[in-house]
Order: sequence, then C-alpha cells, then structure tokens
Amino acid sequence: MENGTHTILAFSRELHTCDTNDKSITESTVRVIWAYHHKDMGEAGQNYHGSNRGTKSLRLLNPEKEEVLSASLPYFDLTNKDVPVPDKDTTYWCQMFKIPVQHEKHHVTKVEPLIQKGHENLVHHILLYQCSSNLNDSVLDYGHECYHPNMPDSFLTCETVIFAWAIGGEGFTYPPHVGLSIGTAADPQFVLMEVHYDNPSYTEGLIDNSGLRLIYTPVIRKYDAGVIEAGLWVSLFHNIPPDMPEFVSEGHCTLECLEEALGAERPAGIHVFAVLLHAHLAGRAIRMRHFRNGQEQKLLAYDDEFDFNFQEFQYLKEERTILPGDNLITECHYSTVDRTHMTWGGLSTRNEMCLSYLLYYPRINLTRCASIPDIMEQLQFIGVKEIYRPVRTWPFIIKSPKQYKNLSFMDAMNKFKWSRSEGLSYNELVLKLPVNVRCSKTDNAEWSIQGMTALPPEIERPYKAEPVICSSSSCLCGSLFLTLLFVVHVPASTVGNIGPFV
Repeated sequence: MENGTHTILAFSRELHTCDTNDKSITESTVRVIWAYHHKDMGEAGQNYHGSNRGTKSLRLLNPEKEEVLSASLPYFDLTNKDVPVPDKDTTYWCQMFKIPVQHEKHHVTKVEPLIQKGHENLVHHILLYQCSSNLNDSVLDYGHECYHPNMPDSFLTCETVIFAWAIGGEGFTYPPHVGLSIGTAADPQFVLMEVHYDNPSYTEGLIDNSGLRLIYTPVIRKYDAGVIEAGLWVSLFHNIPPDMPEFVSEGHCTLECLEEALGAERPAGIHVFAVLLHAHLAGRAIRMRHFRNGQEQKLLAYDDEFDFNFQEFQYLKEERTILPGDNLITECHYSTVDRTHMTWGGLSTRNEMCLSYLLYYPRINLTRCASIPDIMEQLQFIGVKEIYRPVRTWPFIIKSPKQYKNLSFMDAMNKFKWSRSEGLSYNELVLKLPVNVRCSKTDNAEWSIQGMTALPPEIERPYKAEPVICSSSSCLCGSLFLTLLFVVHVPASTVGNIGPFV
C-alpha cells in the first residue's frame, strides 16, 4: 500500500528453501540489507537508490513481545549524570541508586535502554545488580570506576544481576504472568548500575548520561522473575590462542550446583522464558546446551551468526523447565585469525567472555552458576614444570623450565609458538579439563558446592544440529514461512508520482 507519506511492501519467503544460493532463516541473527529510491520506477527503468541504503542486524524470528501497556503506568529512570568517559578503550562505570518504590509490592513490566543520542556505539552494555539491604543513603553520593582499587566497599555488596542489556538490544517486556518484584523487604532497596563504555578510538571529552527506564505496575503478577548468570567465570583461566579460525570454549552450570540450589529451593524446577547470550569481538556463535540425566535436550537458545553489535534477550517460543541435576553448557565459538597474541578472558571488548543470562521464574536464591577450567594442565601443555609457591602474585610467576623462568602465566602463553595444530590440540585438552564450580547466592553468600572441582559431562562434539526441513513451494505452512513488512517514510517535499500499486 502507499499513501502521501509512506510506502509499505509486504513480502514472504520460505525459511528453508534448500537452494544452495539461499540462506536459511533461523533464530540466529540475520543481516538485512535494504535500499530504495523515493520515486516509483519509470519507463527508463528503476532509479538508483543513492544514499538511501543500509544494513541492520535483526533476529527475524524473535520479535519483541508486544503487550498493551497503559500509557499512564508509572516509571522511574536510572541514568548516569554527566559521567566523564576516559580516553581509553574500556571503562566500566558504576553508580548506586535507591529504588524509589518502597513499602508496597509492585512489578516492573518493561525495561527500556536510555542511550544518549550519538553514544549508541559508546555504551556497550548495562548491568543492574542488587546490593546489600544494609546500606544507607550515603552510598548514593558518588559514582566510581568499577573494579578499581579505590572503588567504594559498598559496591562489593552488589553481586546479583537483576537485569542485563547489551548493544543493539531494544526494550524488554516481561510476559503477562511474570514481573521483576520491587517494593518489599526481599526486593532490592539499592541497585548498582554498571555501564561498559567502549572507546577504541580514545576519544577525549565524552560526557554520558545513559541508563535504563523501568516501567512498573501496582497490579501484581503471579510470579517474581529472577536472573541466573551462567557460563565461564570471567578470568585469565579462559584463554584463546592466536590465528585460530575456530576455537570453542565451554562454561558449565554444573549438575552439582543445580542439584544443591534447586533441590533446596525449588525441587519442581524453574521456568526459563528468555536468554541473553554474551561474548565480545572474537565471538562468532553461542549455544546454550541443556542436558537431563545425561541426555541432550533441545537447545535452550542459540545464535550461530553472533554479532557483537547486536545483543538482546531472546524470548523462548516455549518456556523451558530446569530441574535439579540438569546440566547447562554455554558453548562459545571464536575466531582469532586477525590476532597474533593470546586472547584472555576479561572485561575489555578486546578480551573475551562466554556468558548466558537466564530470565526465569519463580525467583530462587541462585544468582551465578558458572565454572572455570583447571589452570595447571593448561600450563603443562606449553611445557611449564613448576611455579613459585606459595603464590604471592597474580598472574603467578613460573619457576621452570628455563625458557619460562620468572615469566608470568600470560607472558609464557604468549611466548609459546602457537600453530593451528597446537591450537586444536590445546582446544581438545581444555574442553576435557576438570572445572572449578561457581555457585553463588545473593548478598555475597555461596552454596556449599562453590569452589569444588567437577568433571565436565561426556557430551557429543560438535553439537549435532536438527536436520533442516525444506519447505514445499505449494504449502504456505505457517511455521516454515516468514512474512516481512518494509516501510519507507517519504518526506512530502520529495514525493513524486505517488499512486496505488500492487
């Protein structure tokens, strides 16, 4: 259809055509390319689009959940106030806030990012943490760089993630039966907002006022939502050799952790309704694998076309139950063909992460279910014999053999002559190493399994994807077909020959 200001094109195609020249449309990220000219095609043929062109990453089969929210619903904003962004590539800025809704239970129904105009590529992600309820209002007086030696002690009480947003993501709407609880004694009184600024060009003089808007309602929903951070504990134990076209890392939410936490709190299980998959610049694909009694279930979530600049919660088509004794594995695929040194787990976008954030209900006392691989066998792979003990520094110092003497773990790994065959052998080793279990409660408490060692489960590698079902051109089956709308807004001053068309 077309009117004086808009042209709307509707078109359809099969998700899986099994034509080698076509790309299958899955739940993974898709790069959509678009171009148009503001005038209809004339007798001389079509008009060149000129600068009316662009690309956008989308998850075509994961549209935002639409729920009619009253325009009069109250909201509050958690935004930074004139934060000076340093001229360095990575800055994590922390600011404490007090939740303004108190003394009566409410549910947050939607969270929207408030990114300062022009800073869409500067603000990489925002995490909202619940802090200790024993704090007082004096903690609200200052923001500070996160993970800094001079960071206020009060920031260390903020361990439980209650919301996560990453670059490219839109707002998140909770399902009608679930909400983020605020206003009661068990809910967050103080929250810490962590904003990751990515400034690889070292631009000076940037001032930022970005944050989040939380829309809430006094109409209580049936369930309180929780968030579990799963995957690889962010540390130097996670590392990727250089010049690798493909390297796989795995973070384990282990059977032992889920057995203890769920067994004590919710033996009937929890229900996951959305997942955010998170990695950095070397990330190429992420899968959230789910095992029960040693048998692999359908993938919880996946993105085989991961785009660092487009990260958002995936709504699950069907809620998934996680039971005591299940295993969850966050599987991350990386490419480091453009790097000459090891890539390390860490906070910078030039470092790497392998994380999944699970939104679920009903809320339990489990905030982190992750792992780190044993480090001594990693050292033995490159020929390290001894390290100086007791360990007084991190990264620790190597004692022998001679070529690594007095080097740190990082320096020794970088000194090792990595080849692609060595990288493949190292990858096979790392995936079989015992893992140290991370199993954390809120308020800096831990389940008893925290810090213990477990063996990763025996699983099939690589993951065996479900077979693609080719669509029949004579059958417009709803589950195999995608219909898209393309809307072009044409300013009235440029409208040429406008008329109805088919």
